[in-house]
Amino acid sequence: MRRTRTNDAIRRLVAETRLGPQDFIWPLFVKDGTGAREPIAAMPGVDRLSVDLIVEEAKRAQDLGIPAIALFPQTDPARKDAQGSEALNPDNLVCTATRAVRAACPELVILCDAALDPYTDHGHDGLLADGRILNDETVEMLKRQAVVQADAGCDTISPSDMMDGRIGAIRQALDEAGHQNVRIISYAAKYASAFYGPFREAVGSASALTGDKRTYQMDPANGDEALREVAKDLDEGADMVMVKPGMPYLDIVRRVKDAFGAPTYAYQVSGEYAMLAGAIQNGWLDRDRAILEALLCFKRAGADGVLTYFAREAAELLAAR
Repeated sequence: MRRTRTNDAIRRLVAETRLGPQDFIWPLFVKDGTGAREPIAAMPGVDRLSVDLIVEEAKRAQDLGIPAIALFPQTDPARKDAQGSEALNPDNLVCTATRAVRAACPELVILCDAALDPYTDHGHDGLLADGRILNDETVEMLKRQAVVQADAGCDTISPSDMMDGRIGAIRQALDEAGHQNVRIISYAAKYASAFYGPFREAVGSASALTGDKRTYQMDPANGDEALREVAKDLDEGADMVMVKPGMPYLDIVRRVKDAFGAPTYAYQVSGEYAMLAGAIQNGWLDRDRAILEALLCFKRAGADGVLTYFAREAAELLAAR
């Protein structure tokens, strides 16, 4: 069998898995200001960007063949409250960035996160009462948030809150608002993971978070439960599903793809990125090989695509091949 491993050309000819820029969704962090770029300490090489710079990155994504971006806001603490009211503001950072990107890049797919944690002063994805998450009241907020995002030009809503019943409710709300063609990519199997820390710093929810999210995000011990969650979301109208985090849960990616055959994505989350970027920065890993190998493994496990902060670097590396 070593004859088919002799050189790069033959290895590429017999490769079972292909990786290209079309497989990437690029998450970007939006902040207030103009011409503003702010490094995120826990994510070397990733910055928070003002809307005008988000537009420039969106154009770069298109040029590199990356089909989609995902937008996440760093909300001013003065605009946060217990209800996450800023999520419903049609002029909030995500909606403003969405309109700007849509005007500049009409064909680019824009994902907007339907969850309240960037907007609540307690850092949770839902509404709280006496320290308990209120499922149905949160779903009502998420329905309204999704419609506001779709009105701004978002074409793919990505609910990441893990409330029960939110996919069906959001689908109905979008349809009733005339957004029948807006897609839903559901964070269907989202685990209560230690790997989200850098993201929470990036959106400014880390210091606000009281308690943890294990009452609504999944237990890392469970795999069969993920299949039940995915089945529910597809039943309720999800067009695509996502497993989060990514690499520690490649077994879940494979099981979801095998069980349902639906478009399945993985999120290479901030903690995964930080580990690789930190090791690369210290010279402990070969940058180019580590980035592409990690992303290729998602595809091999069955993912149709990957949300990754390495999207730009990976696309550039693939273009240079």
